[in-house]
Amino acid sequence: MEAVQAVLIWIADNVFGQVAILIGLITLLGLVLQRKPVEEVVGGALRAVLGIVILFVGIELFTGGLGDFQTIVSSAVGADPPAAENTLDAFLGEYGGTVALVITVGFVLHLLLVRVFPAARNVYLTGHLMFWVSVVITASLVEAFGDLPQAVLVGSGSVLIACYWTLQPMWIAPFMRKVIGRDDFGLGHTTSTLALLTAVVARPLGDPERHGTEKLTLPRRLSFFKDVNVSTALVIGAILLVAMAFADAATVAEAAAAYDENIDPWAWGVIAAFRFAAGIAILLYGVRMFLAEIVPAFTGVGERAVPGSKPALDIPTVFPAAPTAVMIGFVVSTGVFLVLLGAFAATGWFTLVPPMIMLFFGGGAAGVFGNAVAGWRGAVAGGVLNGVILAVGQAVAWGMLSGTAPELATLADADWYAITALLLGLGAVLPGVWPVTVLVGAVTVGLLTWLSLRARRRERARDGRAPKGPGT
Repeated sequence: MEAVQAVLIWIADNVFGQVAILIGLITLLGLVLQRKPVEEVVGGALRAVLGIVILFVGIELFTGGLGDFQTIVSSAVGADPPAAENTLDAFLGEYGGTVALVITVGFVLHLLLVRVFPAARNVYLTGHLMFWVSVVITASLVEAFGDLPQAVLVGSGSVLIACYWTLQPMWIAPFMRKVIGRDDFGLGHTTSTLALLTAVVARPLGDPERHGTEKLTLPRRLSFFKDVNVSTALVIGAILLVAMAFADAATVAEAAAAYDENIDPWAWGVIAAFRFAAGIAILLYGVRMFLAEIVPAFTGVGERAVPGSKPALDIPTVFPAAPTAVMIGFVVSTGVFLVLLGAFAATGWFTLVPPMIMLFFGGGAAGVFGNAVAGWRGAVAGGVLNGVILAVGQAVAWGMLSGTAPELATLADADWYAITALLLGLGAVLPGVWPVTVLVGAVTVGLLTWLSLRARRRERARDGRAPKGPGT
């Protein structure tokens, strides 16, 4: 049994935990199943891996800047995280093996659900979020039901995470088609509830054809803002330099020295803004590169291994659809969050920590989905929603997870908060972990069954209306 557990943990750490390897293997499998020539198999798999590596180089470049950004903004507003009973590091030290097992077993169950139910069309392939959702579910179960045996945690957590991975791309699919204009891949990301809420709330606010962010007209002398790389550098630079003016000088100097010991902090602030913009440009290039390989290659998986399936991919895959909306959502999210930070501090409710990475990715997601239904007005509305959700969610979820991993509240997207609230809420009214697991599993299977039957009825109706050819 220990050998099996060790193998499953190795798979979780070295396959699901390494997105480039996971995507490369999926691409390789898809091309092999399509019986492509060996040169296409090797070339396609390697280009997919390189695309992911380039994407993450871009992410590392600008998230490093976001980390400094967060430190400086926190210093400028005097924000420090509150005390907690436990830490994320301590929780992972005790439950890290359980988290890895939940990922591996859960993915097998997820594939079975996609294989059995035609309505479930997407295979979840966002590797790093597989890890974080597993952590959130495991921590929530421990908070709700105490120190459970590992076998119980793995069994329950695997079912719950398989249900989430299967359903999540489905509820955002209608709006995903509006964003990318096609149906060859889905969204696998924990900003999905935010994106869904934005798309629903923003719909009456505008017309995507008339008010689309990529169609905004600017005065000729401000036309350089239409270049998303230029506007990103200018906007981020302005926010960072203003924050530096109010931040602790030693904090700013430390961030600058980490880049170059001899650089002036203000010169570093300018360079940091350009590095942020460069990171986004690299990210978008990597996205285009790996999408060009994974989407057609996955046809082989969808035809043979898991019929009818398509990949559910990370949120940066939608950013090329509306890069201006990404920046609008991010800037508005950050502004709203900082306003709420001041309001919370004034009332003594909670000390918020600006989660710049979540403000960027969540704000970008909300901006893109808001733009798809209502143009720039929807992007602004989405940014507001993301700022509010992250602020209120951080304040509430910190207390909900205080006994396990409270820092999850400051690292969270909207779905993390929803999962935590759902599991703790069910745990408060149901008599144990298995009733919660059975309920979630039964609802998922029932919903998938109903949707699959409805889809089949529609197919039969379409077939019945189709004109008959000669001789039939």
